[in-house]
Formats: sequence, structure tokens, C-alpha cells
Amino acid sequence: MEAVIWDLGGTLLNTYPDVDRALAAVISAEPGESLLQEVAQLTRRSSGEAISTLARRYDLPEHDLRTAYDGTKARWADRPPPAMDGAREVLAAVRATGGLNLVATHRERDSAEALLASLSLAVDDLVCAPDGFARKPDPAMVHDLLERHRLEPGECLAVGDRPADVAAARTAGVRGVLLRTPGVALDAGDAEQIDHLPELLTLPDR
Repeated sequence: MEAVIWDLGGTLLNTYPDVDRALAAVISAEPGESLLQEVAQLTRRSSGEAISTLARRYDLPEHDLRTAYDGTKARWADRPPPAMDGAREVLAAVRATGGLNLVATHRERDSAEALLASLSLAVDDLVCAPDGFARKPDPAMVHDLLERHRLEPGECLAVGDRPADVAAARTAGVRGVLLRTPGVALDAGDAEQIDHLPELLTLPDR
């Protein structure tokens, strides 16, 4: 395998619990499990979609939800979210076989680099949508990484926690794998799916 193209939040970093709690707390001071699950179902599609949908559903100003979301990201500067279980193991295994660990994320570059550095997660390169790339499922970020590192799409793997991550990879000719979130059902078509990152190391060849 020449490279793994990673999504960041929800794939390498366990960001969702903080985001879900922050948005749910705008709706209820003490959000229960059902509300957290409702929010989780929306954030796994898109944080922006979650904010707009929850605002309509609960008759809340989008500004309040956006403020809670931005506040969570700001707090990560001092208290970063943890790495996903198995992330360090898989990053190291890819590196040990001579492969590249690359990141394609919707996050701003300063934020992405700071989060990776705070957790000592070393990657070989990253592209960020705010740098001028279309957001997934558009394959622009994947194409850029392939071209920049002269990679064969069929020799790479991409992993993300949203159907858009898989769609972007597949459009670029890269094998895409969805990392499932427990209790959150997503329509990813016939995409390969895993429950834990170390499963990437035992996927059958295709």
C-alpha cells in the first residue's frame, strides 16, 4: 500500500463526543442519551447540516448553535480531543511498510496542524478544504494528494467516518472504507465498513 488518506475529525481524532455534547447542551441544559443520539446522527453527515437542522427542529437561533460549536473548537487548543482508538497503531504500521499517512480534512489548516501536533500524531502531508479545495464528496483534495505524491489510486486506501469521505475516494479511484460510529446508521451504499481502525491492517486485498 502506497498511502492511506485519512479524514481527521471522527477518524484520526475522536472529536464528535465534544461536538455532540456542545450542540445538545444548547437544546437542553442536561441532555439525555436520546438527544445526544439525535445530534450524533446529524453531525456524522455534516456539522453545518446538524446546526441548521437542529435550529429548525427546536426553533433556536443558528447563531447559538454555531457559537457552541466554535467554542468547542477553541477549547481544543488547551484540551484537545483524544486520538481514536488504534490510530497510533495504524499510523505506525503504515509508516513501517514505507507507506505515507496523508490527511484530507474540511478543518482549517492552523487548527488541523495544531491538533495533530498536540497529540504527537505525525502525518506526511495534509490538505484542507479552506485552502481552496471543494469539500467532500468532491474528490479535489484526494486528487491533489495523489498528484502531489505521484501515487497510483489503486495502490492507496482512504478511510473516513462519513459517506462523503468514501464517495470522494471512490470518485478518485481510491478504495474507500467507512469507519462506523456505534449506534449511528449511515447510508454508505456498498462501501466497505469497519468498526475499529486496526481492522484496516487485516483488510483482504482487492
